[in-house]
Amino acid sequence: MRNHTRARHLSQRAAPFTTTTKATSQAERARRLRFTFQPVLTCLAGSFADVPQDLLKEIQALERLFTIDTAKLKQITDRFQAELDKGLSVEGGSIPMNPTWVMSFPTGYETGTYLALDMGGTNLRVCQITLTEQKSEFDIIQSKYRMPEELKTGEADELWEYIADCLMQFLETHHGDTSKLEKLPLGFTFSYPATQNYVDAGILQRWTKGFDIAGVEGHNVVPMFEAALAARGVPIKLAALINDTTGTLIASAYTDTKMKIGCIFGTGCNAAYMEDCGSIPKLAHLNLPPDTPMAINCEWGAFDNEHQVLLRTPYDITIDKDSPRPGQQAFEKMIAGLYLGEIFRLVMVDLHDNHETHIFANQDISKLRKAYSLDSSFLSAIEEDPYENLSETFELFQNKLDITPSLPELELIRRTAELIGTRAARLSACGVAAISRKKGYNTCHVGADGSVFNKYPNFKARGALALREILDWPEKNDPKEDDPIEILAAEDGSGVGAALIAALTLQRVKDGNMHGILHPENYQ
Repeated sequence: MRNHTRARHLSQRAAPFTTTTKATSQAERARRLRFTFQPVLTCLAGSFADVPQDLLKEIQALERLFTIDTAKLKQITDRFQAELDKGLSVEGGSIPMNPTWVMSFPTGYETGTYLALDMGGTNLRVCQITLTEQKSEFDIIQSKYRMPEELKTGEADELWEYIADCLMQFLETHHGDTSKLEKLPLGFTFSYPATQNYVDAGILQRWTKGFDIAGVEGHNVVPMFEAALAARGVPIKLAALINDTTGTLIASAYTDTKMKIGCIFGTGCNAAYMEDCGSIPKLAHLNLPPDTPMAINCEWGAFDNEHQVLLRTPYDITIDKDSPRPGQQAFEKMIAGLYLGEIFRLVMVDLHDNHETHIFANQDISKLRKAYSLDSSFLSAIEEDPYENLSETFELFQNKLDITPSLPELELIRRTAELIGTRAARLSACGVAAISRKKGYNTCHVGADGSVFNKYPNFKARGALALREILDWPEKNDPKEDDPIEILAAEDGSGVGAALIAALTLQRVKDGNMHGILHPENYQ
């Protein structure tokens, strides 16, 4: 009883904010989201003419460390494609290539009202999505509830009870008396590493995002969640447990039939795409029809854990060595938002401590020495500085780090940020190119989400240029001409995508496709 009372108390403290939005038409969305690559200048507004020779040599050394040429991009892509195939094999490989039991793209004509639950590290988001009679249109009502820090390291029962209370609060707000409400189908976005042998089950492999709750790892999270719903009397039935990347793929395909790949470039990185069951040897024992589609959650952050092809700098090696899980997520540690600021910080500290130049000489850099004190938004701000004298970067260093850089040091800072951001964008294109080649996609759209994709300056354009180099596209006659494979801003994967997957799962069960369903009785 004590645990339940505490969870209720926590849910009362979580003040939600609610927004209601309506999707725009597919054509309008495409018009707004499409970007055309424009060449990105990788030099500063000024030049390096005024930079002392010792600093110039440091900049040139960093350029050699972080620059990936076209030939290397192609080599990485070849290896990536081979690793994707290996992940689908019986033996498996570094990239898990998890079947998700999402077995079709949406048609755009799905209808009905569904709930979506997104369990993030900071917030809990609850959505009600109504798929309308209009093709590829939906209405959404959503509320966010703060995830109390104390729950993230508390008891498992407290977590699930708090989530059940938030769901009940949402239903009471939008439906009033819930006692007469028929059970609403729910898509649960559980974006933590999980083994999914069924669409309605998921065994947590390990907690991430600051969670460390005993008694959950190695167990199916769905019975714990459903027990809390039952105890609280919440009129909800779980239809699907999903990963946010799979949701991104499905939500984007709902509004754009050219969408074939979903990607996340944020704090972490990942991709999902639709494979044919006949090309998944590790599912051969199930005798599924070979042309049956199956969404694959790649978990591609683990690419090249063996360090065979990625050119790691000393800074990448330090990040891996000091991480909670050395030797894992090699690709992610070079391109994801969680690590970009840390790579930059390590470069700055190294240039102060170990090089003859000794940048920031005779200054206290104690704040700069704090691990993970700089995130990707710090690099974004540096790259977005529009002034030739880099005055905004100067203020950023003074305010955040109590460091007063000289103008030549500011130019080195800017170039370092550009190099790290450019490398991340170019490496990300290797994964997109590998899936596109594997599936034979000469033209398609890729739906991408995440803070790095959406907010990091020039990330999209740099990725587009790398794709052009890898896939040997001819030069454009018209700068406004679309690329054969375009990476566009994705739809809401953890909300709309989760609801759509719930709808698709209910429909296929109704049609008699029971593959990957653990509890068919729950779909009656």
